[in-house]
Amino acid sequence: MFRERALKVLLVLLGLIFLAAIYPIAGGVRHAGAPGEDSGDTMMLSIYFALGIFLLLAVRNPSEHRSLIAFAGWANIAHATVMALMSIRFVSERSSLLMAALGFGVIGLALLALAPRRRAPHSSRFSIRGPRRAAFARWGGMSGKRSRDSDRSGFSTES
Repeated sequence: MFRERALKVLLVLLGLIFLAAIYPIAGGVRHAGAPGEDSGDTMMLSIYFALGIFLLLAVRNPSEHRSLIAFAGWANIAHATVMALMSIRFVSERSSLLMAALGFGVIGLALLALAPRRRAPHSSRFSIRGPRRAAFARWGGMSGKRSRDSDRSGFSTES
């Protein structure tokens, strides 16, 4: 219960933070082509903006959106890794890149740690138990074939 509630709080917070990316996106589009303006940042923020929408949608039923939550976690870890590697090359921006990498890494790890567990796989599409299971098995299960030792009624002819 605590884990699911913590995940929902995290999804709401991240969703709202990622939605806030619309402000720098609007500024980047408005000042596109200006000196010192990086269009790559604007494009990356647009992806996070879209992810924020889907994270907010996943709050209602996180177990139904497990793959989205896992994607968001791994995407943030990948982003953090790239930023950490970029800090090696860009010495003047090293501290800001490493701080951002740390933030995205923590976000990714938190999403993966709180992601809903996988459900146990079902052995078959239909679950048949008790006396029906024996009759179902006599008729050949899902294959529709009856066993050789049964008559038309489905019951064994041997005693």
